[in-house]
Amino acid sequence: MTKTTPYKNALVGLLSLASVLPDGTTASVLPRTAECQRNQYPGPKNPSFETGDLSGWTVVNGAAFGKSSVTTTASSQLGTGPFNQVGKQFLSTNLQDGEAATGTLRSSTFKASSVMSFLIGGNYDPANLYVGLVLEKDGTLLFSQTATNDEALIRIVWDTSAYAGQNVYMVVVDTSTTGHISLDDVRTGCHALKDGSHTFNILGQSNQPTKNLTALAAASRYAVDPTRPQYHYTPYQGWINDPAGLIQWGGKYHLFNQFNPVAPLWGPMYWSHAESTDAVHWRDLPVALTPPYVNNTQDTSGRYTGSAVKNQDTGALQLIYTDATNVTYHPHAVPEVVSSAVSTDGIHFDLYNGNPIVAEAPPNSAAGFRDPKVFWDPTANNWKMVVGSGDGHTGNVQLYKSTGPSSSELLSWEYVGVLHQGDGSRGIMWECPNFFPIDDKWVLFYGQDKGFKGWYEVGSFNGTTFVSEKLGLFDSGPDSYATQWFVDDAGRNLAVTWINNWNTTKWPSRVNGWAGTQSIMRELFIREDGGLGQKPVEEVSLLASGPAKSLGQTDVYGTYEVGFTDTARLQATVDLAASDAPAFTIELFASSAESTSLVYNFANRSLTIDTTQAGYGQAGTWEATIAKPANNRLSLDILIDRSSIEVFVGDGTAMTVRVFPRYQESKNIRITSDGGKKTVFDDIVLTPMGSAWE
Repeated sequence: MTKTTPYKNALVGLLSLASVLPDGTTASVLPRTAECQRNQYPGPKNPSFETGDLSGWTVVNGAAFGKSSVTTTASSQLGTGPFNQVGKQFLSTNLQDGEAATGTLRSSTFKASSVMSFLIGGNYDPANLYVGLVLEKDGTLLFSQTATNDEALIRIVWDTSAYAGQNVYMVVVDTSTTGHISLDDVRTGCHALKDGSHTFNILGQSNQPTKNLTALAAASRYAVDPTRPQYHYTPYQGWINDPAGLIQWGGKYHLFNQFNPVAPLWGPMYWSHAESTDAVHWRDLPVALTPPYVNNTQDTSGRYTGSAVKNQDTGALQLIYTDATNVTYHPHAVPEVVSSAVSTDGIHFDLYNGNPIVAEAPPNSAAGFRDPKVFWDPTANNWKMVVGSGDGHTGNVQLYKSTGPSSSELLSWEYVGVLHQGDGSRGIMWECPNFFPIDDKWVLFYGQDKGFKGWYEVGSFNGTTFVSEKLGLFDSGPDSYATQWFVDDAGRNLAVTWINNWNTTKWPSRVNGWAGTQSIMRELFIREDGGLGQKPVEEVSLLASGPAKSLGQTDVYGTYEVGFTDTARLQATVDLAASDAPAFTIELFASSAESTSLVYNFANRSLTIDTTQAGYGQAGTWEATIAKPANNRLSLDILIDRSSIEVFVGDGTAMTVRVFPRYQESKNIRITSDGGKKTVFDDIVLTPMGSAWE
């Protein structure tokens, strides 16, 4: 919902980080006076609906609100708990007369203080489902906020200092016939900022400027968003999923992404584009590919995932991707074909006028045909291409080879056959396949369409078929999918993975207008056990924003406080032989109210990530078994970045998870040795990390 009042730099003011930003705009400063106390600005009547009804609220219109609108029972329609309600009761617009009912509810009039907050849940629909604040004297809608497509409630904070002392009221608007919105625990005054001694992270779309931003201004806003990773790639606004088109071309690293600039939701897919001189610092470039039917917002036809290749004849940068067509709107079209675009400057791309270059799916592709990845086959000295597919019962990867002369070898393809097929246990459709040689082995990885796990297989290749020798998860955490590989000019096998997944409703950053994060650049290698290993590229050290703090050899009994930060690199080496504890725990994003735990068990060599007490993100536990190191040293390299954690173990194991802390105090890093015994660390190194944005 567009506000009719000038934007105030609310987020910066609430955090009191700066008075003037690099783009020259002035940040507001949150008043810290008695006027924000709750007894002077009590807010609306019945702010948490603990009366069990709509007392103090007025139904303006519609059938969505009535005696059944307040409940103690959370729906599981949009995901599972915890649901985060305060007290027992809360409001939801689908309880009185179902999802199809519409209507508007308004609160009693109250005097605005300098700040207010509330809990919101339900569907994302800014135009039809929102909580708003209205100026009583003229009906101006000052602020509005939609939800995240999750039943779990999330805290929104608004800087209302420009209207302090004026009469306002809240509205709950539901004009959607397919969704709902939930509201709880409206707070005004200083009480709006805290739970006891814990200060809320400042979330809400009204805190995110979107107009007239230079690149410098946009980058400066990255730093003040408490959910936004600082040294990982994210969209400023909108949505990203699969990394695509990874390549080093013209001496620079290029990262493309599946992208929806319109909303923090999947939609018609564009390709966003960024470049880097060092593989870790990024600069946004113009959008590379645009969907074919942008004028119809319901048409999800778009440019799906693909790859980038340097044309050996012309030197141009060529993209090879899926053209996906929504057959509801185009019933005679082929739903998925392979197309191409080319650029001579690495910025502007022209669609090939002979598209599609693969006009139909081959046999055994009933479940889909997408995500082409081109690779050079050194055994045959030609270009080949894998495409994700499935026959309706098992996932498979289709193989093509180039047939054209040098100048057109990437535009003419001949079907070879099924490169590799599953047994159905890993889904009926395999997405985002990558196939490439490392050392004397070949590696295949792909995404499982149901369950959305990323798998790798290591084995041999005879030019037409792949024989698997080793199978494993690409990443043992919950938030890794659609990984893409490439080889850089130094000959390194590198990859980026999407640090999110499809099987969760937990997207708290949607309330700040964006969703999706890409991993740090990773280097791939064959592990000692024959599996696929990974580690951060060496250039990650270039992201350090200050000197590292080394604690040296440290014997940990009980709990040891390592530092206080949410943007850092933690490296630790454990002397397994000298330690006698049954386990040790590293807590990240920790406070007395919440934390994420990383637990190593010495007996069974298991490493477990536990996010059940970790704020707004996906709650669960995920475990990996770590190989016994030959030197009895367990090495951990942990990248901590606002709302993401990437864990790399010395044996090549990786575990990735998104975490969204509720509170600003949740930045402690501490290590606990269990059972009253000791854990011996050869060293513990904590390095502050800066921004990835150039």
